[in-house]
Amino acid sequence: MAGLSRVKFLVIDDNAYMINIVGTILRGFGAKNIVEARDATEAFHRLKNDAIDIVIVDYMMPLLDGIEFVKLIRTSSDSGNRYVPIIMLTAHSERSRVEQARDAGVTEFCCKPVTAQELFRKVVAVIDHPRPFIKTAMYFGPDRRRKMDNTYDGPERRHGWSEDHRPPSDYSGPTGSSED
Repeated sequence: MAGLSRVKFLVIDDNAYMINIVGTILRGFGAKNIVEARDATEAFHRLKNDAIDIVIVDYMMPLLDGIEFVKLIRTSSDSGNRYVPIIMLTAHSERSRVEQARDAGVTEFCCKPVTAQELFRKVVAVIDHPRPFIKTAMYFGPDRRRKMDNTYDGPERRHGWSEDHRPPSDYSGPTGSSED
């Protein structure tokens, strides 16, 4: 993975202490462009007006929680970037919450207390191993499957981007390369 100095992060948490911790960890990785937001409304505005490469959002926030924020990013017609990788942070790691985050369109899920090693793994995953986006009547977001079963050859097998749904032609991933 290339250095993170050109990657622009948006860190959203209602807890200033947590924003500071995440920012410190990211700067330790070489990140220089870190935008902070204290709530989902401010974050949505920043996402619409800034070229954000990776979003890191807390699960539990006032007004709109992290899940509702992710759904807004993924489904709103005025979203700044529906394809932005989203890493969700939470102290609530029950299976139902992880599945809820996945089904909202979260790219990666990271449990608190967050460690530098774990956050680095998640950042590397969204940059070095981007997943194709899926569009169905009930879901829009990164492919929820982690493994490709090469032995399955049934009628519902997916093969990356669908013909009717690709990222915008001018979209480039977090490292500036096309995700086609």
